Amino acid sequence: MNRYPLWKYILILVTVLVGLLYTAPNYFVDSPALQVTTSKATVKVNSDTVSKVAEALKREGIPADAVGLEGSGDSASVRARFATPDIQFKAKAALERDLNRDPADPDYIVTVNLVKNTPAWMQAINAKPLNLGLDLRGGVHFLLQVDARAVQETRIKGVLSSVRSELRDKNIRHAGIDRVGNNIEIKFRDEATRTQARNALSQNADLAFADAADGSDLKLIVSLKPAALQRVVEEGVKQNISALSKRINELGVSEPVIQQQGRDRIVVQLPGVQDVAHAKDIIGRTATLEFRVTDDTVTPGTELSAAIPLNSELFTEGAGAPVVVSKDVLVSGDSVINAVAGFDENQRPAVNIELNAEGGRKMRAMTRERVGKRMATLLKEKGKYNVLQVATIQSEFGSSFRTTGMATPQAAAELALLLRSGALSAPMEFVEERVVGPQLGAENIAKGLHSTLWGFVAIAIFMIIYYQLFGFFSVVALACNLLFLLALLSMLGATLTLPGIAAIALALGMAIDANVLINERIREELRAGNTPQAAIAAGFSHAWATILDSNVTTLIVGLALLVFGSGAVRGFAVVHCLGILTSMFSAVFLSRGVVNLWYGRKKKLGKIAIGTVWNADAAAAKAAVKKG
Repeated sequence: MNRYPLWKYILILVTVLVGLLYTAPNYFVDSPALQVTTSKATVKVNSDTVSKVAEALKREGIPADAVGLEGSGDSASVRARFATPDIQFKAKAALERDLNRDPADPDYIVTVNLVKNTPAWMQAINAKPLNLGLDLRGGVHFLLQVDARAVQETRIKGVLSSVRSELRDKNIRHAGIDRVGNNIEIKFRDEATRTQARNALSQNADLAFADAADGSDLKLIVSLKPAALQRVVEEGVKQNISALSKRINELGVSEPVIQQQGRDRIVVQLPGVQDVAHAKDIIGRTATLEFRVTDDTVTPGTELSAAIPLNSELFTEGAGAPVVVSKDVLVSGDSVINAVAGFDENQRPAVNIELNAEGGRKMRAMTRERVGKRMATLLKEKGKYNVLQVATIQSEFGSSFRTTGMATPQAAAELALLLRSGALSAPMEFVEERVVGPQLGAENIAKGLHSTLWGFVAIAIFMIIYYQLFGFFSVVALACNLLFLLALLSMLGATLTLPGIAAIALALGMAIDANVLINERIREELRAGNTPQAAIAAGFSHAWATILDSNVTTLIVGLALLVFGSGAVRGFAVVHCLGILTSMFSAVFLSRGVVNLWYGRKKKLGKIAIGTVWNADAAAAKAAVKKG
């Protein structure tokens, strides 16, 4: 009656072992470390950077416990671990000296931080320690509001400019172009011309068309499709996130959080950063793009010692360097509406660029006279120029053109991203800002741990005194519940915050509540005259429905907080929902497994240790006997 099959005990054992394994990384102490990140959009951190760091440390005679690459793409960094803080600071000075050619304009930023000393084999199976939130670790929190209307406004203006340019290029005559709200109205004198214009503009899949009439004039109403408008906002937010990621790398922040919240908000959390003014300056920093024509009177590499013409200048940094270009800026990054990586007709990597009307007009005038010559794309960041590309002009082009010459599709994607994110796609406003000091974070951790620990101890003492052996079984289940919850949070890579610790304490209370229901139900069955084995079986069986109902209703509230909440509320909701699931498993399945293991092997069970089983009728009978 009260015996589990072997597979259930194996399942419980495996679950406990997995819980111990994925909770273990949280007990390893921090190691002194250095994080090497890039300070420029055109400098990448990759495996070559790891070799440079390792060679620099070896050359200076500084021992490192480990040097490796973490992350990928724009968020990649090199982490070097050391035995003591003294070695850490010596290595910082050495790397800053060896990696950067110009100390006034460093290519790499070396930041001091601490990393968990988790063994490599644990990391290989994704057993990592919990990330600590700002309220536990200290740092800066920003909530940024992206101006969605500005993103749409920019796109609609770009469409208006493109429509004008397209009709002008195709020599399609019209009676006027006006913007009405988010629509563009084009007037024509006859139906044939309107049809011709529709066919010319329909190559843009994002546009929707509708016919209308205004007296004797025929109208073609052009608008962006709703899906295209939504995509414009989403791409604008993602573009801002990409630009922010590049800029925050300059701060050298370990494990920064940059994520979208809702439709048009961005959360930026910088653990360990205390200089708010510097952080805001980096986040709001702008980078600009410039298209310039090359000076063909000077050939870089052969005549660099000769005098550079007065209206030209030499650039030696970047993919297309060295190159001599005109000082006159042909088109700036403000004119770039969009840039998308793709392939040309020969399946070579290419970038399709779209300019606004003014930029298209200037580009058309220049390329008409310079077919076969070269044009340079420059990125200006922090007052320094970097050559992104030098391309040969194949033919005359205007608002839309394509540039080739990239070695790989990845290089084309990076160039497109730089063209788009040279500056933020839309203005952002700081709507929330808060700072948490590291000492306050350490105090929060201590208080959170003490409250959870003493709460657990108080519950354990009460349960053992009141329910005796069954109380001990409940405490074992409660400990396993806490183990499962921490293991799940570590496996999911969740960030633990102060509200999360509160949710853990709440999960302990809810878990023990389920055990109280089970124990009291078993007592009721004993009072009803059932045998101990039957009381155990009926107690677990009947209490399950009540436990399920109460936990499901609470889970619904937790899911509502998760879906509609934000920030700390969502952090609380995640831990709360996971705590409900683990408490149902531990309080019913695991707790019964322990009870069955202890009592199920006894065929003739006379009594069980579950505390005083008070029976009103029996108590009345005893009182009557004593009175008589």
